[in-house]
Amino acid sequence: MSSSERETRVALVTGAASGIGLACAARLVADGYRVAMVDVDAGRGAARAAELGAPFVRADLATSDGCRAAVEATLAELGGLDVLVCNAGVQHVDAIADFPEERWEHLLRLMLTAPFLLTKHAWEALKRSGRGRVVHVGSAHSLVASPYKAAYVAAKHGLVGLAKVTALEGGEHGITCNVVAPAYVRTPLVEKQVADQARTRGIAEADVEREVFLAGLAIERMLEPSDVAGVVAFLASDAAWAITGSVQSVDLGWTAR
Repeated sequence: MSSSERETRVALVTGAASGIGLACAARLVADGYRVAMVDVDAGRGAARAAELGAPFVRADLATSDGCRAAVEATLAELGGLDVLVCNAGVQHVDAIADFPEERWEHLLRLMLTAPFLLTKHAWEALKRSGRGRVVHVGSAHSLVASPYKAAYVAAKHGLVGLAKVTALEGGEHGITCNVVAPAYVRTPLVEKQVADQARTRGIAEADVEREVFLAGLAIERMLEPSDVAGVVAFLASDAAWAITGSVQSVDLGWTAR
């Protein structure tokens, strides 16, 4: 069934229990989409999905089976898929010499391999849509680096390459693919970094926001999850049909230098 034959478009959003993912799900629901909210946190995810009137899918996207199951459950529940928003992520802050190998592997599986597998499993449904959209929630770290974040930066850089290939292969099928690259967003993921940032940089926790999160920005303020969700919603819309293979910076001037 194509999107034109269904009443509303369908989106799958990963990491939807909190932060940017929850904001994306809420925005898409408000815009009239039926949204499958995917997260590994079953308690919080199911509660947030119930509040939005959306189906919840519990899946561990750091596994191949979890990625396949997330797409299959969405198709079974909602009858198709038009928009894939890959947002799920974690962070680990450590110097390369001290960076645990298992953490490197986990971050790469969750934030680079999972977007590839989700796109792979969703491909036929996105083709049937005729106007499929893949949006990767990257980071300013998709374009630049910071110390002590080897795995995160590597994964976010990799998303750019994946998006470009997806755009080239998807063009003939009406599928677009783009990366949204925000600066620091006020989310639980960022808030959990404060202690590690202070430890690795030798500064007080109270100074982390000013000396790390806002350093070098033209507009010195933290983003909110809804700021990112607005850009994701635009890229998912028909108005963005000509934008593909791009990185949409929402970085307050971070990468302008």
